[in-house]
Amino acid sequence: MTGRRSLRPARPLEVVVVGAGLGGLSAAAHLSKAGHTVTIVERESIPGGRAGMIVEDGFRLDNGPTVLTMPNLLADAFEAAGADMADFITIDKVDPMYRACYADGSTLFVRHGREAMTQEIREFASGKEAEAFGRFCDWLEQLYRVEMAHFIDANFDSPLDLVKPWRAGLELVKLGGFGKLGKKVASFFDDERLQRIFSFQSMYAGLAPYEALSLYAVITYMDSVEGVFVPRGGMHAMATGLAAAVEKAGVTIRYDSPVTRILRDGDGAVTGVELGGSPGGAQGAERIAADAVVCNPDLPVAYRTLLGGVEAPRVARRGKYSPSCLLWVAGVRGLPPADAAHHNIHFGHDWDGSFKALIHDGVRMPDPSILVTLHSLDDATLAPEGCSSIYVLEPTPNLDGKIDWAAERERIMGSLRARVAQLGYPTDVVVERVYDPLDWEALGMERGTPFALAHTFLQTGPFRPNNVDRRVPGLVFTGSSTLPGVGVPMVLVSGKLAAQRVDEYARERR
Repeated sequence: MTGRRSLRPARPLEVVVVGAGLGGLSAAAHLSKAGHTVTIVERESIPGGRAGMIVEDGFRLDNGPTVLTMPNLLADAFEAAGADMADFITIDKVDPMYRACYADGSTLFVRHGREAMTQEIREFASGKEAEAFGRFCDWLEQLYRVEMAHFIDANFDSPLDLVKPWRAGLELVKLGGFGKLGKKVASFFDDERLQRIFSFQSMYAGLAPYEALSLYAVITYMDSVEGVFVPRGGMHAMATGLAAAVEKAGVTIRYDSPVTRILRDGDGAVTGVELGGSPGGAQGAERIAADAVVCNPDLPVAYRTLLGGVEAPRVARRGKYSPSCLLWVAGVRGLPPADAAHHNIHFGHDWDGSFKALIHDGVRMPDPSILVTLHSLDDATLAPEGCSSIYVLEPTPNLDGKIDWAAERERIMGSLRARVAQLGYPTDVVVERVYDPLDWEALGMERGTPFALAHTFLQTGPFRPNNVDRRVPGLVFTGSSTLPGVGVPMVLVSGKLAAQRVDEYARERR
């Protein structure tokens, strides 16, 4: 495990970062701190990658991640670029963090802070459940403390690296980290509604609560204990702010510059990238020389499209991928219901049955649970007066499932729109975008899912596609499809880990 080595390179390298997503930007920030010369090449005209934005008819619509947790990790990236995050973006807490609406008609507001949430649970359920929440938070904090230092913020060279921090591993066992998440949460709460709100986060890892290991409750810690935040100007502001910070630190960003090949020498080591050519290498295509390349695109897609002749790791080719989603983002006329929150989760009736349909049967949830996010509710600059931005996400099978999206898209979207209207949200559309698994695939995401490989135990840590490949010296991966995994916090960490790998490579070249 190499996460604790110095970031001081033997000598500065010329590094090209492919993609200005959050992983690529984080890597660039840490690389600049280490003294490397960094150029980012981005195929789009804006930074952000999956954290993009649609600007049209007076609306500013986020079309990527919608929940920001652990903003300290974002601040760390700014600090690596020699910047104070507050000089580039403003982060506000979201309170209530969620409005959870259940099929029985009850509503729970998930509050920011332990004391406020304890009181909310006391009024929603009982004093017994409120006391249980305190014990649950204590357990989550212990879990996070063990995992973050030893298993998340760390590079791995082999599965044996799991054994080295043996005391931490033993503590994880004592904490019940290798039991099932659903059962562990149920050991704290009798109320099935509370079990749902404190275990749904396993979906971020591509797993049902009944199959996810308890150690993935670390996502619940980030979400429910550390809290949910939002940047002013929308989630995309994270990318624009960090891009500005790394440019100020001396990083060059070239937009509208799609990479068509990662170039290698006769020994397989990277020598740079090719822009604007064909996979076979068109004459006249521009080439940028580099000592090392950090690759932010989805790892299995990058192997297939940028590294001809080098097969992706077996787990990337044959592993279990997370479910996908149907995402509807729209600028609409009208305002949301008076009791709506920034994030609204509408749970269906059958909890376990929905996961079985989605993950195991490969079909649409019979009674879908959906997320409705209203960014303009707390930021009036994102929509014209009297209008709202609306972001609706329904989990769906990925392209390994049984849905024929070419044939079924309009029918499924029609039922989703009808559900949103029935729930009281405005649906008089001014501008909209719809993304289904075929769209995610066209955007460069394996199996049509923006959530990468599922976080089963054998697809996590040293078993996940590594961020380096001995067959291609000088190539380093960042993003959700490599270490440590999915979600904004993990992707930001992946950028730092990628920078550490470049530094290791610099020492090897000495």
